[in-house]
Amino acid sequence: MSRQLINEYRAELDRLRAVSGSRRESVLREAFKDLLKRWGRAHDLQFIAEHDILTKQMTRIYVDGALLHGLRVPFGYWEAKDENDDLAAEIEAKFRKGYPKDNIVFTDDVTAVLYQNGGEVMRAAMQADDDSLLKLLTCFFGHERQEIADFNKAVKQFATDLPHILAALRDRIAEKNAQSAEFAGAVQAFLKHARDAINPAVSEDDVREMLIQHILTEGIFAKVFDDPDFHRKNNVAAELYKLEDKLFAGREKAELLRALAPYYSGIASTAALIQSHSEKQGFLKALYEDFYKAYNRKAADRLGVVYTPGEIVRFMI
Repeated sequence: MSRQLINEYRAELDRLRAVSGSRRESVLREAFKDLLKRWGRAHDLQFIAEHDILTKQMTRIYVDGALLHGLRVPFGYWEAKDENDDLAAEIEAKFRKGYPKDNIVFTDDVTAVLYQNGGEVMRAAMQADDDSLLKLLTCFFGHERQEIADFNKAVKQFATDLPHILAALRDRIAEKNAQSAEFAGAVQAFLKHARDAINPAVSEDDVREMLIQHILTEGIFAKVFDDPDFHRKNNVAAELYKLEDKLFAGREKAELLRALAPYYSGIASTAALIQSHSEKQGFLKALYEDFYKAYNRKAADRLGVVYTPGEIVRFMI
């Protein structure tokens, strides 16, 4: 499949040269862009042209292309130069401007240069050496950041631990509701608020599930946006916090959620790779989709209403 993609790239390159009569980078790079797109799709990566990055110098730069994970986390980058440019000098100039070195390919229609983890890894002749280009792109698409590896591992563990935590939370809420008149009254107060603010058909079971989802996901907002109070300002979320405060005492909550610590830590390190607010929102939406897949699949008893990611984002943000 990979070699077939390179053959298609060669054919497209020949077609562009023949039709345009040009060897300019702005014309010929379209063939390599299509190669990256097709190869990326096989790895569930989305290609974004003219992707903007905020550098450590707090300047904004635009790479010719970026491949992003479904969670909107950057996987790798591509920068194209003209054949007549001094590629080595251009690469140095880009790095001085703050271009990333973790996984980036530079091309000029003659040579492809791959940098990973801060240093040059290999070069490939782009004109005719299919083997070296295949090796370079295989290495490029085989790269995995440690943060992503850790996060993927944590997500798998999350799906395993979640049903036990759901059962413990439901037991805790039922016990508190039976033993504490204060908590039972707070549930009724929130039920009235939810019926007014969300839907008149909201039930006590729905309130229980909203509270559980709130407890499990409030940390996600804080980790993604690096703001512990990110959604306390929201009307519904603020009321859920009040209800949560009456549910737990001391370190009860921390002890109950201890098993999810690697998941939240993985979210924090992965979110740190994302710079723009809109991409963080995309990351958050994808996280919620994964969360609800695990939530729905693993919860064995009555779930009540399971709110969709869009509804949660709409109410909480």
